[in-house]
Amino acid sequence: MRAATLRLRSPRRVLSQLPHRNLIHYGQLYPSHVPTNFVQKSLLAVGSGVAALRDPYRHDMVAVLGETTGHWALMRLRGQMMRDPEGCTILKERPRIRISTLNLSHMATLPDGCLGREYLSFLEDNNVTPDSRAEVKFVDNEELAYVMQRYREVHDLLHTLLGMPTNMLGEVAVKWFEAVQTGLPMCILGAALGPVRLSSRRFQLLVNTLGPWALRSGNRARCVMSIFYERRWEQNLEELRRELGIEPPPQILSAALKKVPSDSAY
Repeated sequence: MRAATLRLRSPRRVLSQLPHRNLIHYGQLYPSHVPTNFVQKSLLAVGSGVAALRDPYRHDMVAVLGETTGHWALMRLRGQMMRDPEGCTILKERPRIRISTLNLSHMATLPDGCLGREYLSFLEDNNVTPDSRAEVKFVDNEELAYVMQRYREVHDLLHTLLGMPTNMLGEVAVKWFEAVQTGLPMCILGAALGPVRLSSRRFQLLVNTLGPWALRSGNRARCVMSIFYERRWEQNLEELRRELGIEPPPQILSAALKKVPSDSAY
Protein backbone atom coordinates (compact mmCIF):
# COMPACT_ATOMS: atom_id res chain seq x y z
CA MET A 1 0.00 0.00 0.00
CA ARG A 2 1.80 3.17 -1.18
CA ALA A 3 -0.53 5.71 0.39
CA ALA A 4 2.23 8.31 0.76
CA THR A 5 2.63 8.57 -3.02
CA LEU A 6 -1.01 9.41 -3.70
CA ARG A 7 -1.70 12.88 -5.10
CA LEU A 8 -3.54 15.30 -2.83
CA ARG A 9 -5.43 16.75 -5.77
CA SER A 10 -7.10 13.41 -6.48
CA PRO A 11 -9.14 12.17 -3.48
CA ARG A 12 -10.86 9.65 -5.75
CA ARG A 13 -7.48 8.06 -6.41
CA VAL A 14 -6.95 7.76 -2.66
CA LEU A 15 -10.33 6.08 -2.32
CA SER A 16 -9.63 3.72 -5.19
CA GLN A 17 -6.44 2.42 -3.58
CA LEU A 18 -7.89 1.75 -0.14
CA PRO A 19 -8.48 -1.90 0.88
CA HIS A 20 -12.08 -2.35 -0.24
CA ARG A 21 -11.55 -6.08 -0.72
CA ASN A 22 -10.92 -8.62 2.00
CA LEU A 23 -11.77 -5.98 4.59
CA ILE A 24 -12.02 -8.51 7.40
CA HIS A 25 -8.24 -8.90 7.21
CA TYR A 26 -7.83 -5.18 7.81
CA GLY A 27 -10.10 -5.03 10.87
CA GLN A 28 -13.46 -4.04 9.44
CA LEU A 29 -15.68 -2.86 12.30
CA TYR A 30 -19.06 -2.48 10.54
CA PRO A 31 -20.42 -3.35 7.07
CA SER A 32 -19.47 -0.09 5.32
CA HIS A 33 -16.19 0.43 7.20
CA VAL A 34 -13.01 1.06 5.21
CA PRO A 35 -10.07 0.89 7.65
CA THR A 36 -7.39 3.54 7.08
CA ASN A 37 -4.14 4.49 8.75
CA PHE A 38 -3.03 7.97 9.79
CA VAL A 39 -1.34 8.80 6.48
CA GLN A 40 -4.36 7.68 4.46
CA LYS A 41 -6.73 9.66 6.67
CA SER A 42 -4.54 12.74 6.32
CA LEU A 43 -4.50 12.46 2.53
CA LEU A 44 -8.24 11.93 2.44
CA ALA A 45 -8.84 14.90 4.74
CA VAL A 46 -6.71 17.27 2.65
CA GLY A 47 -7.96 16.03 -0.70
CA SER A 48 -11.62 16.06 0.30
CA GLY A 49 -11.20 19.46 1.95
CA VAL A 50 -9.82 20.98 -1.25
CA ALA A 51 -12.59 19.38 -3.32
CA ALA A 52 -15.29 20.57 -0.90
CA LEU A 53 -13.93 24.12 -0.93
CA ARG A 54 -14.04 24.18 -4.72
CA ASP A 55 -17.57 22.80 -4.82
CA PRO A 56 -19.61 22.84 -1.57
CA TYR A 57 -22.23 20.65 -3.27
CA ARG A 58 -19.78 17.74 -3.55
CA HIS A 59 -21.59 15.93 -0.74
CA ASP A 60 -19.35 12.89 -1.11
CA MET A 61 -16.24 14.96 -0.41
CA VAL A 62 -17.93 16.81 2.46
CA ALA A 63 -18.80 13.42 3.95
CA VAL A 64 -15.20 12.17 3.70
CA LEU A 65 -13.91 15.39 5.28
CA GLY A 66 -16.32 15.00 8.18
CA GLU A 67 -15.32 11.41 8.85
CA THR A 68 -11.56 11.91 8.64
CA THR A 69 -11.41 15.00 10.88
CA GLY A 70 -14.24 14.46 13.36
CA HIS A 71 -12.92 11.89 15.88
CA TRP A 72 -12.67 14.13 18.96
CA ALA A 73 -15.91 15.97 18.22
CA LEU A 74 -17.71 12.63 17.79
CA MET A 75 -16.35 11.45 21.13
CA ARG A 76 -17.69 14.61 22.75
CA LEU A 77 -21.10 14.16 21.11
CA ARG A 78 -21.27 10.54 22.23
CA GLY A 79 -20.50 11.64 25.78
CA GLN A 80 -23.31 14.19 25.69
CA MET A 81 -25.73 11.57 24.38
CA MET A 82 -24.69 9.05 27.03
CA ARG A 83 -25.38 11.60 29.80
CA ASP A 84 -28.87 12.29 28.44
CA PRO A 85 -31.58 9.63 29.06
CA GLU A 86 -33.11 10.16 25.61
CA GLY A 87 -29.71 10.28 23.94
CA CYS A 88 -28.64 7.13 25.76
CA THR A 89 -31.73 5.35 24.42
CA ILE A 90 -30.78 6.41 20.90
CA LEU A 91 -27.30 4.95 21.31
CA LYS A 92 -28.79 1.68 22.57
CA GLU A 93 -31.53 1.30 19.96
CA ARG A 94 -29.71 2.98 17.06
CA PRO A 95 -32.72 4.08 15.04
CA ARG A 96 -32.24 5.09 11.40
CA ILE A 97 -34.10 7.84 9.57
CA ARG A 98 -34.78 6.32 6.17
CA ILE A 99 -37.78 6.22 3.86
CA SER A 100 -38.20 2.57 4.86
CA THR A 101 -38.44 3.51 8.56
CA LEU A 102 -40.80 6.49 8.17
CA ASN A 103 -44.56 6.10 8.22
CA LEU A 104 -45.15 8.74 5.57
CA SER A 105 -48.89 8.11 5.32
CA HIS A 106 -49.28 8.73 9.06
CA MET A 107 -47.07 11.81 8.98
CA ALA A 108 -49.22 13.22 6.16
CA THR A 109 -52.31 13.02 8.38
CA LEU A 110 -50.76 15.03 11.23
CA PRO A 111 -51.93 18.62 11.74
CA ASP A 112 -49.88 21.48 10.36
CA GLY A 113 -47.36 22.59 12.94
CA CYS A 114 -46.50 19.10 14.16
CA LEU A 115 -42.87 18.05 13.76
CA GLY A 116 -43.73 15.07 11.56
CA ARG A 117 -45.95 17.08 9.22
CA GLU A 118 -43.47 19.94 8.94
CA TYR A 119 -40.58 17.54 8.30
CA LEU A 120 -42.55 15.78 5.57
CA SER A 121 -43.40 19.15 4.02
CA PHE A 122 -39.71 20.08 4.09
CA LEU A 123 -38.80 16.88 2.23
CA GLU A 124 -41.53 17.40 -0.36
CA ASP A 125 -40.96 21.13 -0.87
CA ASN A 126 -37.22 20.69 -1.37
CA ASN A 127 -37.44 17.37 -3.23
CA VAL A 128 -34.99 15.69 -0.85
CA THR A 129 -34.93 12.29 0.81
CA PRO A 130 -33.16 11.00 3.93
CA ASP A 131 -31.95 8.06 1.82
CA SER A 132 -29.47 10.38 0.10
CA ARG A 133 -27.24 10.41 3.18
CA ALA A 134 -24.09 8.39 2.53
CA GLU A 135 -23.07 5.51 4.77
CA VAL A 136 -20.14 6.21 7.08
CA LYS A 137 -16.90 4.55 5.97
CA PHE A 138 -13.80 6.05 7.56
CA VAL A 139 -14.65 6.30 11.28
CA ASP A 140 -12.62 3.67 13.11
CA ASN A 141 -15.04 3.09 15.96
CA GLU A 142 -18.39 1.40 15.47
CA GLU A 143 -20.34 3.52 17.96
CA LEU A 144 -18.79 6.78 16.78
CA ALA A 145 -19.67 5.76 13.22
CA TYR A 146 -23.31 5.56 14.30
CA VAL A 147 -23.08 9.02 15.91
CA MET A 148 -21.81 10.42 12.59
CA GLN A 149 -24.56 8.60 10.69
CA ARG A 150 -27.15 9.98 13.10
CA TYR A 151 -25.80 13.50 12.60
CA ARG A 152 -26.24 13.15 8.85
CA GLU A 153 -29.75 11.80 9.13
CA VAL A 154 -30.99 14.53 11.48
CA HIS A 155 -29.54 17.34 9.34
CA ASP A 156 -32.80 17.86 7.45
CA LEU A 157 -34.66 17.80 10.77
CA LEU A 158 -32.44 20.67 11.91
CA HIS A 159 -33.51 22.60 8.83
CA THR A 160 -37.08 21.97 9.96
CA LEU A 161 -36.40 22.93 13.57
CA LEU A 162 -34.61 26.11 12.55
CA GLY A 163 -37.05 26.98 9.77
CA MET A 164 -34.23 27.31 7.25
CA PRO A 165 -34.50 26.50 3.51
CA THR A 166 -31.84 24.69 1.48
CA ASN A 167 -30.42 27.68 -0.41
CA MET A 168 -26.86 28.79 0.39
CA LEU A 169 -27.88 31.34 3.03
CA GLY A 170 -30.09 28.80 4.81
CA GLU A 171 -27.36 26.14 4.69
CA VAL A 172 -24.77 28.52 6.13
CA ALA A 173 -27.11 29.49 8.96
CA VAL A 174 -27.65 25.81 9.80
CA LYS A 175 -23.87 25.26 9.67
CA TRP A 176 -23.33 28.07 12.21
CA PHE A 177 -25.82 26.36 14.52
CA GLU A 178 -24.23 22.92 13.93
CA ALA A 179 -20.70 24.25 14.45
CA VAL A 180 -21.61 25.39 17.96
CA GLN A 181 -23.67 22.30 18.74
CA THR A 182 -21.36 19.59 17.40
CA GLY A 183 -17.86 21.05 17.22
CA LEU A 184 -17.27 19.01 14.06
CA PRO A 185 -14.39 20.55 12.05
CA MET A 186 -16.43 20.05 8.88
CA CYS A 187 -19.22 22.23 10.30
CA ILE A 188 -16.77 24.86 11.56
CA LEU A 189 -15.12 25.02 8.14
CA GLY A 190 -18.49 25.32 6.41
CA ALA A 191 -19.58 28.03 8.84
CA ALA A 192 -16.35 29.97 8.31
CA LEU A 193 -16.04 29.70 4.54
CA GLY A 194 -19.68 29.43 3.45
CA PRO A 195 -20.31 33.18 3.77
CA VAL A 196 -17.78 33.97 1.02
CA ARG A 197 -20.21 32.47 -1.49
CA LEU A 198 -23.00 34.86 -0.49
CA SER A 199 -23.90 38.11 -2.19
CA SER A 200 -23.12 41.26 -0.18
CA ARG A 201 -26.81 41.71 0.71
CA ARG A 202 -27.19 38.18 2.00
CA PHE A 203 -23.85 38.38 3.76
CA GLN A 204 -25.21 41.34 5.71
CA LEU A 205 -28.38 39.41 6.53
CA LEU A 206 -26.22 36.59 7.87
CA VAL A 207 -23.92 38.78 9.94
CA ASN A 208 -26.59 41.08 11.34
CA THR A 209 -29.53 38.71 11.87
CA LEU A 210 -29.25 35.03 11.01
CA GLY A 211 -25.75 34.45 12.34
CA PRO A 212 -26.24 35.85 15.85
CA TRP A 213 -29.58 34.01 16.12
CA ALA A 214 -28.01 30.71 15.02
CA LEU A 215 -25.08 31.09 17.44
CA ARG A 216 -27.35 32.01 20.38
CA SER A 217 -29.65 29.09 19.68
CA GLY A 218 -26.75 26.67 19.23
CA ASN A 219 -25.18 27.75 22.52
CA ARG A 220 -28.37 27.65 24.57
CA ALA A 221 -30.10 24.62 23.08
CA ARG A 222 -30.03 21.13 24.46
CA CYS A 223 -27.90 18.73 22.41
CA VAL A 224 -29.99 18.15 19.28
CA MET A 225 -28.32 14.77 18.79
CA SER A 226 -30.01 13.54 21.97
CA ILE A 227 -33.56 13.95 20.67
CA PHE A 228 -35.47 10.83 19.62
CA TYR A 229 -37.27 12.64 16.80
CA GLU A 230 -39.00 9.49 15.61
CA ARG A 231 -41.01 9.46 18.85
CA ARG A 232 -41.90 13.13 18.61
CA TRP A 233 -43.57 13.37 15.21
CA GLU A 234 -46.86 14.42 16.82
CA GLN A 235 -45.26 17.11 18.99
CA ASN A 236 -45.92 20.72 18.06
CA LEU A 237 -42.84 22.26 16.45
CA GLU A 238 -43.02 25.48 18.45
CA GLU A 239 -43.39 23.50 21.66
CA LEU A 240 -40.33 21.42 20.75
CA ARG A 241 -38.31 24.55 20.06
CA ARG A 242 -39.19 25.92 23.48
CA GLU A 243 -38.29 22.61 25.12
CA LEU A 244 -34.90 22.52 23.42
CA GLY A 245 -34.14 26.20 23.95
CA ILE A 246 -34.13 27.12 20.26
CA GLU A 247 -35.29 30.64 19.51
CA PRO A 248 -37.95 30.93 16.79
CA PRO A 249 -36.39 31.87 13.44
CA PRO A 250 -36.50 35.58 12.53
CA GLN A 251 -40.01 35.82 11.10
CA ILE A 252 -39.52 38.48 8.44
CA LEU A 253 -36.23 36.98 7.30
CA SER A 254 -37.43 33.37 7.25
CA ALA A 255 -40.41 34.38 5.14
CA ALA A 256 -38.13 36.16 2.69
CA LEU A 257 -35.73 33.22 2.53
CA LYS A 258 -38.47 30.83 1.45
CA LYS A 259 -39.05 32.95 -1.63
CA VAL A 260 -35.42 32.65 -2.74
CA PRO A 261 -34.63 29.87 -5.26
CA SER A 262 -32.57 27.12 -3.66
CA ASP A 263 -28.93 26.11 -4.05
CA SER A 264 -27.58 27.83 -7.17
CA ALA A 265 -28.95 31.27 -6.32
CA TYR A 266 -26.83 32.72 -3.54
